[in-house]
Amino acid sequence: MKRMIPNKAKHYCNVGKVLLLATAIQLTAHSQSMAFNKNASLSKTVNGLQKAIIKGKITDKDGLPIPGVSVVVKGTKNGVLTDANGNYSINVEKADVLVFSFTGYLTKEITVNNQTAIDVVLEDSATNLGEVVIVGYSSKKQSELSSSVSVVSGDKLRDVTSNEVSSLLQGRAPGVVVSTASGSPTSGSNIVIRGAGSINASTDPLIVVDGNIGGNYNPTDVETITVLKDAAATGLYGSRAANGVIIITTKQGKAGKAVVNFSTTVGYSEASTGNFKLMDSQQLYDYQSKFYAGLTPERLNNNTNWWDLAFRRGLVNTHTLSASGGTEKSTFYLSGNYYKEEGTLINNDKTGYNLRGNFTQKLSDKFKVSAFLNGIFIRDDYNAGGTLYDAYVNMPFDPAYNADGTPVDARYGTWYGRDRDNFLHTLQYNTSRAKSFNVSADVNLDYNIVKNLTLSSYNRARLVNYRSDSFNDKRTKSGATNNGTAYASTSYNNTLLTSNRLRYSNTFGKHTLAVLAVGEIEQGYSESLNANVKNLPAGRDAFSTATDIVTNPSGGNDTYQFSKYLGQVDYSYNNKYFAVASYVSEYSSRFGSNKPNGNFYQLGASWIASNEDFLKNNKAITFLKLRSSYGTTGNAYGIGYYAALGLYSISSGASYAGLPGAAPSQKANPDLTWEKSKSANIGIDITLFKRVDLSIDAYHKEAASLLFFRPLPATTGYSGVYENVGNVRNRGIEFNLTTKNFVGAFKWETNLNMAFNRNKVLEVNQGRTEVSTGARQPIAVGHNMDEWFMPVWSGVDPATGSPLWENRVKDADGKEFLTYTSNYNAASRLYTGKSSAPKFTGGITNDFEYKNFTLSTFFNFVYGNYVYNDSRFFFDSDGLYESYNQMQLAKGWSRWEKPGDLATHPKPVHGRADNSNATSTRYLEDGSYLRLRNVTLGYNLPATWLNRAKISKARIFVSGDNLWTLTKFSGTDPEVELGNGESSIKYPISKKLLVGVNITL
Repeated sequence: MKRMIPNKAKHYCNVGKVLLLATAIQLTAHSQSMAFNKNASLSKTVNGLQKAIIKGKITDKDGLPIPGVSVVVKGTKNGVLTDANGNYSINVEKADVLVFSFTGYLTKEITVNNQTAIDVVLEDSATNLGEVVIVGYSSKKQSELSSSVSVVSGDKLRDVTSNEVSSLLQGRAPGVVVSTASGSPTSGSNIVIRGAGSINASTDPLIVVDGNIGGNYNPTDVETITVLKDAAATGLYGSRAANGVIIITTKQGKAGKAVVNFSTTVGYSEASTGNFKLMDSQQLYDYQSKFYAGLTPERLNNNTNWWDLAFRRGLVNTHTLSASGGTEKSTFYLSGNYYKEEGTLINNDKTGYNLRGNFTQKLSDKFKVSAFLNGIFIRDDYNAGGTLYDAYVNMPFDPAYNADGTPVDARYGTWYGRDRDNFLHTLQYNTSRAKSFNVSADVNLDYNIVKNLTLSSYNRARLVNYRSDSFNDKRTKSGATNNGTAYASTSYNNTLLTSNRLRYSNTFGKHTLAVLAVGEIEQGYSESLNANVKNLPAGRDAFSTATDIVTNPSGGNDTYQFSKYLGQVDYSYNNKYFAVASYVSEYSSRFGSNKPNGNFYQLGASWIASNEDFLKNNKAITFLKLRSSYGTTGNAYGIGYYAALGLYSISSGASYAGLPGAAPSQKANPDLTWEKSKSANIGIDITLFKRVDLSIDAYHKEAASLLFFRPLPATTGYSGVYENVGNVRNRGIEFNLTTKNFVGAFKWETNLNMAFNRNKVLEVNQGRTEVSTGARQPIAVGHNMDEWFMPVWSGVDPATGSPLWENRVKDADGKEFLTYTSNYNAASRLYTGKSSAPKFTGGITNDFEYKNFTLSTFFNFVYGNYVYNDSRFFFDSDGLYESYNQMQLAKGWSRWEKPGDLATHPKPVHGRADNSNATSTRYLEDGSYLRLRNVTLGYNLPATWLNRAKISKARIFVSGDNLWTLTKFSGTDPEVELGNGESSIKYPISKKLLVGVNITL
């Protein structure tokens, strides 16, 4: 008998079949999540639902495939990852919405409808306000910030070739002024953010690497650099952030197929001579014949170009190999870098090796462990022959080589130069070098205690070993005095830091709240040893061969400690209104026992007006935000570890009966405490037509309780004491403008940033009006702290050819009159109104793209600063130094020859005694410049060429650095350390031409 199935039972049976079929389809799709399905498109109708296999390819804006992109059906767990060629295949329904997402790109959603193939181009998120920015101990979307922050991507930094991030930042962010005193690859750069705010203490910004204060890194591993400038931004580092904060984030691995990158750059560099030219033999002979009777024709037998002998074409090359990848639970990034730059000055090189490993492991849904390890080995070779100085001043009359081709020993025979020094002879024997090993290891733990509450522990150990040594052979001028000398110095430093953080964040309807509490402690230890010996055999630099010492060995060890507690509350409402408040209390062992703690607070607020109804659909203003902040920050750097203590120093004058003794050197100050800076900032961010982004900030920053070493009279028995005195103010305006000029097949984007800063000293110490009376920059109340103070040059007397300076005199009624004098000692010392600090700085970048070609140009500029060209004291001396070479007169200059001449230079006089080359505004020159910092032309090889070789991306490029400079400065290079403002025997910046290849597998 046939069994009948009730209709209801049949219905349940059919539903079960549908569910089984749907489950099977979903399992099939899941099994394809890491592979490309090569089967033809398949569609079935089940209970009216259209099923299909959608295929496609994901590429970036350059048309290059992106592996590892997540392709997920919205609202489900049905998803796949693109393969190495950017291809994917997924089983979907007609009404499904596909979500395409990948780190660093904007997420895109597309409805399937009747499509059978969907190709997607993902846009880089770096230009979008949704980009996540690292600020303080957390991260935020850029659109949600209430503070002044500049973000520079690692790709932008690598346009210019350097192994120092500081020099790569030059001109990249408004308000960040980078200046370099030397073009040597072994020297660093100076960074000042929003003007110098300290007199004696450090003006350097605080460096934070991967979430912790300090650390080390290599430019090739940098993902982004975030510059925090106002109080709201620097809040959580407020105790040490008076000079701004630079946060460096290194690269991390991403889930998906492993990616291997190789890049190599090779090229050469040449010293830039700018507007500077030295005289050759004939020019110098003709010039000196006007005032020096001791000339003889045999001087013209030689025409040595010492500059060309001192400088060379240097080889520059850097090679980097990295690998990254992982899964949803485990990621890795490994990198190795080799960098070698030959300085343009002979016997001057820098060699660096860097190895980095970044690892992240999710041990569970609640627990994540990250480990970062970075090691850097650097070898610096310094020129040990006085070569730079000789290149400027040595006479072309003197020969460099003997008849047999060996370098001349200038100490013997005929030599016209004053210093009797031939660096080519010295460099055969003398050496000077240094090497360092710097390793940093981080272990970070993140644990989700409960939903929305996370406990983190960030821990770092950093070890630095450094050794420098030099050897002056007895056969050289520098080694002859002590019959051969050797010097060695070693140092060891370690820093241990632990930062423990508790963070709560939650969303309540339209309200979002985040609360952060941090406890942190940092401890440092250092030790050093120095030795200097003499009486060494020729060619032997080993200390064991010495028979005596130059000075007694010296050394010591030091330690310091910082500990900090802080709290922050971050609130937002309806994605329109944002507020942040933080409080920091930090202890430092560097300060006095009465006031070792510093307490600081920060407040910030912002309003996204474009999210209001009255602007929501505005086609012109697509984004508008107003920001404001106020707060206090501190400074503890630039002073000794024991600045508050009474110190004694070992002194030969304090010895007794042949035993070493000590004498007082520093007076104790138990009230010494933190430098404090109050700052206010208002800003606006606006986007027009989705193509023009503009940010403007205005700030007022006032630094008080400045750390200052006050000299004491000798009768006190102390050289000085550290005190909190003085007040310095900085005010300024910054803006950053980015425009997308063309967005079609031909793309053109421009970025312009500029910053204007005005500095004023409001107070110094104990009623005084100047810090260093009589100095070229005395730092005086009511003046810019970098303002020049010196006699004012008034040119040349047309009747006599004598130098003239201003002389301001007052009559009996106190009325001041301007007169002129040829007596330098009678000239008035005046504040010139000119400063080594620029009136404004900035940079402009243009990026062009057409098909596979890219072109980038980057200019940086400095305007309104004055540089004291101290080198002219030697080689523009009007006859005083007949035994030094002289510079050719710059364009527009002239030398007085007869009565009535209107000249810039006085008549030359042999052995003159009127101080025409003494300190005055004569050598104070306009240091403004516009520099073509970089030009890069690149070509991305087509994907069709690369697929056969299984290469994901490949790019070749040609790059030039510092190719052209527009300036009035008469020296080799107008770029100097802006705080110091002096150019003295300058090692000029180098021009570089490089070729490179980047390959991604």
